[in-house]
Amino acid sequence: MKKLSLLITLLLAVLLLQNCKKDTITETATSNNTLFAVINDTTWSAVNIQASLTYSSATKTKVFTCTGTATNQEVTFNITANNTTNTASFPLQTFNDDGSTITFGYLRANSSGTYIPQGTVAAGSGSITFTAVDSVAHKCSGIFSCLAKHNNYDNNGNLISVTINEVQDGAFNNLPYTFISN
Repeated sequence: MKKLSLLITLLLAVLLLQNCKKDTITETATSNNTLFAVINDTTWSAVNIQASLTYSSATKTKVFTCTGTATNQEVTFNITANNTTNTASFPLQTFNDDGSTITFGYLRANSSGTYIPQGTVAAGSGSITFTAVDSVAHKCSGIFSCLAKHNNYDNNGNLISVTINEVQDGAFNNLPYTFISN
């Protein structure tokens, strides 16, 4: 009888251990911000955003334009897609700055509120990837980054320093845009 009760106890212990499972915790980083980036190692999130997609029937091109401002800083970008059709969509692809496909701008407001460019983004110094486009709701998502370089000269025109402004880890989430066809 002792052997039977020992066997039953062991069997119950095995069944209890089978039902014990390790807790699994999964975390996902998300943001409710529509347009944000890390600018010179500081997180920036746009408060005012304007975005549009314009189709030109004459050139068969689409230009996506976006401007976001906050905390006296402005980020702008324009992306041109060639050989396109007259739809409210945009290609899901990575656009690398080749000097003509993308233009970036990083600007800061001066004391009078005028936004001043903080350098030039040279060809090869930026990229934008469109990861989702909803052509019905006119919303898109993607990531971007760029590097703006500003040469500082003295009164004699001699280069004295170079200022680098990094706009890294940028993203736009469900960014609403207007569609214009002409």
